[in-house]
Amino acid sequence: MKHFTNVKDLGNLQQAVKEALEIKKNRFAYKHLGENKTLLMVFFNSSLRTRLSTQKAGMNLGMNTIVLDINQGAWKLETERGVIMDGDKPEHILEAIPVMGCYCDVIGVRAFAQFEDKAYDYNETIINQFIEHSGKPVFSMEAATGHPLQAFADLITIEEYKKTKRPKVVLTWAPHPRALPQAVPNSFADFMNEAEVDFVITHPKGYELADKFVRGARIEYDQMKAFENADFIYAKNWAAYSDPNYGKILSTDRSWTVSARQMAVTNNAYFMHCLPVRRNMIVTDDVIESLQSIVIPEAANREISAQWVIKKIIEQ
Repeated sequence: MKHFTNVKDLGNLQQAVKEALEIKKNRFAYKHLGENKTLLMVFFNSSLRTRLSTQKAGMNLGMNTIVLDINQGAWKLETERGVIMDGDKPEHILEAIPVMGCYCDVIGVRAFAQFEDKAYDYNETIINQFIEHSGKPVFSMEAATGHPLQAFADLITIEEYKKTKRPKVVLTWAPHPRALPQAVPNSFADFMNEAEVDFVITHPKGYELADKFVRGARIEYDQMKAFENADFIYAKNWAAYSDPNYGKILSTDRSWTVSARQMAVTNNAYFMHCLPVRRNMIVTDDVIESLQSIVIPEAANREISAQWVIKKIIEQ
C-alpha cells in the first residue's frame, strides 16, 4: 500500500479487519519492520486520539516518530498558488512538503475542511499536495472530506461487538453548536457500504452527504424509524454539504440528540461516537455512560487501525 486515504486502499476489507485483530493480540510482533525508519505526523489541526494513537502505533512498529504542529511550532504555511506572500505566512507548502520528505520515511497528515471553498476541500488539496510533492508514502490522519483511520477503527470495533452476522448499523446526525466537517460521516459511510452490515443513514432534510460516500445506503429522515431494531448507533454532527449551504448549520434541533427515548426502540444497540463529544447535544449523559456505550474501546482501536496501515506501508 503506497498511500491511504479511503476504504479502497485497504484491499480486501474482511482480510484487513482480520489482520488488524491479529495485530491487537500482539502489538509488538512487527517491531523489526520499523527499525531505523521515521514516521512524521503533520498536524494542521488539533488532535488528541489521532495524535496519541498514531504515535503509539509507530512506536509499536519500532519507528522513530516526529510530530509537527503547523502554526504552533513551525512557520505558518501558505497553501494557495499565485498568492503574493506579504502576510503572516512566510513559507509556502510547496517548499515545505519536499523538505519534510527529506527527514522521514512515512508521512501522516491531518488537515480539516476550511469551509471557504467547497472545490478546494473536496479536491483534498492539502493531502494531495503531500502525495504529489513529498516523495514519500502518505496516509490521512483526517483530511477535508474523510477520516479513514477512524472509520477503520469503527469497523474493527463493530466486528468485535456484533452479535449477528449482518448487524444493523445506523449513522445519525445530531445537533452541535459549531459547523463541523463531513469527514467522519463520509468515511464511516464509505466503510459501512463495503462491510457486511445493514447500513442506514438518518438526518434532517438538508444534511444529505455526497453521493460518492452515500452510494447505495438507505436514507431515513425519521430518526425513530431508523433506530428501530438497530444493533449499533453511530452519532455524529456534520454541517450541510449541498450548495448553497455548504459548511452551514441548518438546524440545532435537540430532538435529534441521542437519548434513552431513541435507544429504547433499538435492539439494545451499542452507542458509538468518534470523540470528542458534546454531552447533551450529541448524546445524553445516561446513554454515553451506559453499559452499551463503547466509545472508549472504539477510541482504543484507533491505535490498531493506525498500526495496520503503517505496517502495510513500511513492509512494501
